[in-house]
Order: sequence, then C-alpha cells, then structure tokens
Amino acid sequence: METKPPLPPFTLETAIAKVQAAEDAWNTREAHKVALAYTEDSQWRNRDEFFSGREAIAAFLQRKWEKELDYRLKKELWSFTDNRISVCFEYEWHDTADNWYRSYGNEQWEFAPNGLMQRRQASINDVSIQESERKFR
Repeated sequence: METKPPLPPFTLETAIAKVQAAEDAWNTREAHKVALAYTEDSQWRNRDEFFSGREAIAAFLQRKWEKELDYRLKKELWSFTDNRISVCFEYEWHDTADNWYRSYGNEQWEFAPNGLMQRRQASINDVSIQESERKFR
C-alpha cells in the first residue's frame, strides 16, 4: 500500500509539515507528480469544477498551469483535526497577455489513513495586480 507521510492523526508539527509538502509539490508545477499525493478516487471541488480520480486531477493541473504562467504559491495552516487540514493560501501568476493576478483561497483537505488526500475542496478568488505589486518571485 502506498503511503504519503506524515500520516494522520495529525499533530501541529505534522499538519504544518503536510502543508509545506503540498506547497513545495504544487510549486514544481509537475501535474502527474502532484497527483500522486491523492487517492486513486480522490474527490475534488476547485472553484466551480467537480471531478474525481488521479487522472482527472493531473489533467486539471496541467490545464491550470498552462493558463496560470509562472505560478508561485504560499500555503498556511489554518486548522486541523485527526485526518483533516484546512489551509489558506495565495498565489501569483500571469496570463499569456502578461496580465498579473494574485489568487486567494481556502482549502479543506481530508486524508485516508495512508496519508493520501481523499477529498479536497477549494474556494478561490482572483485579484488583478500590477507586476510591480508581486510578493512572490
């Protein structure tokens, strides 16, 4: 059985480590690598999209990073319980016309006993920014 430490039940230390690992992985922008952190049947809601499974996750991430160029993400632990973590995040990106955005959001994560994420719900809002206003480089 594949595992993705740290495993639930989470402590403050392991929840922070799980959030940092997710941030690091997403900043690689390697869709298939990132998708391995989720169960085969992981359920997702991202903005107004609902889908499930690793292949759908990888396809979604590939589309996302083709649109959101030079993507750079920061995540922060908001709260946690035994097998759930809530994060707030912000990321910056630009489109092909070089319009810059900062996206703000919240995610709720639920983990299987093996440490793979079995459910992810994300609410995200985009704000137009000037390149000079970027925080993440």
